[in-house]
Amino acid sequence: MARFHLHLLSDSTGETLEMIAKAALAQFDDTDVLRHFWPMVRSQQHLDRIMGEIASNPGLVFFTLVNEETRGRLEERCQALGLPAIAVLDGVTDALEAQLGQEAKGRPGRQHRLDDAYFARVDAIQYTIAHDDGIAWEDWEEADIVLAGVSRTSKTPTSIYLANRGYKVANIPIVVESPPPPALFGLKRPMVVGLTTAPERLIQVRRNRLLSLSQSPDTDYVQSEKVESEVKYARRMFADNSWAVIDVTRRSIEETAAAIINLHNERKAAGTQGQVGPKPI
Repeated sequence: MARFHLHLLSDSTGETLEMIAKAALAQFDDTDVLRHFWPMVRSQQHLDRIMGEIASNPGLVFFTLVNEETRGRLEERCQALGLPAIAVLDGVTDALEAQLGQEAKGRPGRQHRLDDAYFARVDAIQYTIAHDDGIAWEDWEEADIVLAGVSRTSKTPTSIYLANRGYKVANIPIVVESPPPPALFGLKRPMVVGLTTAPERLIQVRRNRLLSLSQSPDTDYVQSEKVESEVKYARRMFADNSWAVIDVTRRSIEETAAAIINLHNERKAAGTQGQVGPKPI
């Protein structure tokens, strides 16, 4: 197993840098990476302290530093140590400068500034938390997206992920014994998406959930016929109302969210609204 040190230096929160490193490392098997995370590097004094740690644990250096002086000092020090230093956003920034015909602003943390988009994202998160698991259905018309699905189809984590992307999301569990409120079938503004999964996978997830709560795994909640009936009931509801359906059986939360965002963008581009009329089961 290959083992090495990876140093991540950013003049902001480092969120972008961490995601890039994580995505790149996912392409390699059998690696033992010791990550050293250095956010908010905005002075040469701070950089000098970090360089001492890098010298003690030599390895690959990834950075996103926009200050030319600080950046130059990092590259100089790394070169003296014989360590590769990679500016991970340079290629993208250069391409955008050429395409847009203007130079990048070079402001640390510019993507995190407190602008309208930032506060809209905060508002989306607050809305989503307040409309989890069928709560406050009277306000669903304010949502961008409404997720529906039987228990343990990742509605809540998907909703939170989408909220962090700026979407107001409500979600509702589909329960055979307790049909959803009629308001769900008459929504105009929000896009309703049904989440489904393979019954056998759902049973496994539910069993694990019960075990984590120290509860008996021998209930109707995980009984094969009962689960299959639940899934069929939900799928029939989705089909009858012409809602988009996403099978989450083999999807991560991120992949499910990406599919939903794609559907939402297509719907927005087409200028379509919600379903034509209520078709509850």
